Amino acid sequence: MKILIIGGGNMGMTYAHAFFRSHITTKNDLMILEKSEEKWPELENLDIGTVCKQPEDCLAQADLVILAVKPQDSAALFEKIRPMVDPQQVFLSIMAGVKMKTIAQGIGANKIIRAMPNLPAQIGMGMTAFTSTDEVTRIELVMVQNLINTTGKSIYVDNETLIDAATAISGSGPAYVWFFMNALIQAARQMGFKESEAELLVSQTFQGAIDLFHQSDFSCEEWIKKVASKGGTTEAALHSFSQTALFQDVISGAEAAFHRAKELGN
Repeated sequence: MKILIIGGGNMGMTYAHAFFRSHITTKNDLMILEKSEEKWPELENLDIGTVCKQPEDCLAQADLVILAVKPQDSAALFEKIRPMVDPQQVFLSIMAGVKMKTIAQGIGANKIIRAMPNLPAQIGMGMTAFTSTDEVTRIELVMVQNLINTTGKSIYVDNETLIDAATAISGSGPAYVWFFMNALIQAARQMGFKESEAELLVSQTFQGAIDLFHQSDFSCEEWIKKVASKGGTTEAALHSFSQTALFQDVISGAEAAFHRAKELGN
C-alpha cells in the first residue's frame, strides 16, 4: 500500500515516524508532499520516505492520502489536487474543523476518513477519534485504524459531531492536564519545595494515579473515596474544590472548547 502524507509539519511527520517505526510501511511505500522548499532538505535527511515537491510527482501513486495541512490552507490544496484525484483513493484528514462534506466537495471524491489526534501521538501515546463516510469499505477502515493505532489508541464514532467533541476532550485535553499540574507545582513551590522536587512530586503522582486507574475496574469516584478518609487532608482539599465549583468549571471549560470547535467547523 502506497501512502502519501500531504504536509511535512508536526502531525504529518508524527504519522510518518510512527508508520516507519512500527514497520507498518517502508520508505519505498511512503511519500511526503511538502510545498515549502526550506523543509525539503530536512525531510530528505530523515530518509523515511520519498519527498515530493508537486502533487503531480506522487498523488496518482497513492492508495491512501493523509491530509495534514493547516485548515486555512485546505481550500487552495483541494483546488490544486482535484484534477489528479482518483475517486477510489482513500483520504484521511487530520485537519481540525474541516468537515468530510467539505473535503468530498473540494477534492471530488467520497472515500473520506476524518480523525482528531492529539499531541501525545508524538510519543506513541496519542488518543484519536475518527469517523468516515459510507463509501469507505470495512477493509479500508480497518487498514486506516491500524495506521492510526501506531500513534496510540483510537475510537471510531458514527456521528461526525463527536469529532468536535473529541477535539474538546482529547484534543485539547493535554493542556487541561498541564494546567492542573502547573497549579499543583506552584502550590508545592509555595509550600517550600524546589522546582525540580515539585515537578517530580506532581508528575509522578499523575502518572501513578493514571496507571492505577488503568489497572483496576474502579471508577474515578470510587478511587476518590478510597483516598479521601473522613476528616482527612484529601477531604479538606475536595471540600475547597466544591466550594469554588471547580468540578463544574472543568465541565464548562470543555463545553466552551466544544462550541468553539463547532464554530471553526462552520
